[in-house]
Amino acid sequence: MTSLTAGFWLGLSLIMAIGAQNAFVLRQGIRREHVFAVCLTCALSDAILIAAGVSGFGALVNRLPWLEPVMRWGGAAFLLIYGARAFWAAWKGGENLQAAQSGRASLGGVLVTCLLLTWANPHVYLDTVVLLGSVAAQYPDRLHFALGAITASFAFFFSLGYGARRLAPLFERPVAWRVLDAFVGCIMWSVALSLLV
Repeated sequence: MTSLTAGFWLGLSLIMAIGAQNAFVLRQGIRREHVFAVCLTCALSDAILIAAGVSGFGALVNRLPWLEPVMRWGGAAFLLIYGARAFWAAWKGGENLQAAQSGRASLGGVLVTCLLLTWANPHVYLDTVVLLGSVAAQYPDRLHFALGAITASFAFFFSLGYGARRLAPLFERPVAWRVLDAFVGCIMWSVALSLLV
């Protein structure tokens, strides 16, 4: 039980920091667009990465020195482009909740963006594979530690995605979408800058 609890709280504390992935889940939740699929994709991706870290994959990542710069530069480029799109949407404006619901994006396009924001982000590997993997090694029951961290991931993403719906009345006004898009752009560019620096 100690391993399970420790895994849950450490996993939750790492995932709660607002980042590119969380901002995307929040936006999809407010739009009420493919929320279940997005939350499930993020949580399952985390589960795979946590399992890999706890089973010792973090040591392998440390042995491949070329992998880190490729992930860092590729992730930064993607986040800069995605952030620019968010800033363009904020500048252009004109979106509200009704418009967002009528102009729904395809499930495939949303999932591709979600997977890129998850798997092309080096911070995800540092948190799930390296950090959680190294902490889990200190516990005699690594399986329960991993289950705790995975449970935290599922609880967080589904709470964020479906909890965002409470903000729907606010986002019936176009100015709220402009603020959200500008916020998402700032998050994307700040994460990209941290990767480059």
